Amino acid sequence: MMAQIQKNNDRLDLAPKKFNMWIFIFTSFMFFAALTSGFIVYSGGRGHGLNVIMPDAFKYSTAVIILSSITLFLAQKAAKGLQFAKQRMFLWLTFALGVAFFIIQLYAWYVLTYKMNIYLTDPNASRSFVYIFTGMHLLHIIAAILLLLNTLRGTYRNIPQVRNLYKMEMTSIFWHFLGIIWIYLYVFLLLNQN
Repeated sequence: MMAQIQKNNDRLDLAPKKFNMWIFIFTSFMFFAALTSGFIVYSGGRGHGLNVIMPDAFKYSTAVIILSSITLFLAQKAAKGLQFAKQRMFLWLTFALGVAFFIIQLYAWYVLTYKMNIYLTDPNASRSFVYIFTGMHLLHIIAAILLLLNTLRGTYRNIPQVRNLYKMEMTSIFWHFLGIIWIYLYVFLLLNQN
């Protein structure tokens, strides 16, 4: 009886948080849409194109974020199957891939700055947008990594299964959204690189 009451209380407490996550996802989507719209408006002028080939590091980071979505999916599947050791393993893999994505993105900035001489304060603001797109995405990645670590911590504390699944769902929604946003940004940059 007490377990059922606790389960119902957990569901009642968690529903508004899930709604807040979807609002955050929507506002983040609109934010990135506004950034890309600003780029399109600015680069529409004569001589304002990127005129640069994107670093290969962006290609590698795309593969890493896709792989991290797969490992997070496997972690969620393990959580639903009550395979907690497997869930932790896949969460740690997702964490490592998230950190790898972050490092590869920083390396791409290194390539842009020191090998291609493209700076954040470039006279051609189209090139500055590359740093803004990737920098804002990296801020979101930091938030997702923190959310992932919170979910991972819950697996070691033996939280109730309803909360474990809720944390997995929230982390998955946010992580997969960031994967989709990165693919959108990368394809957008590829289409506008020349």
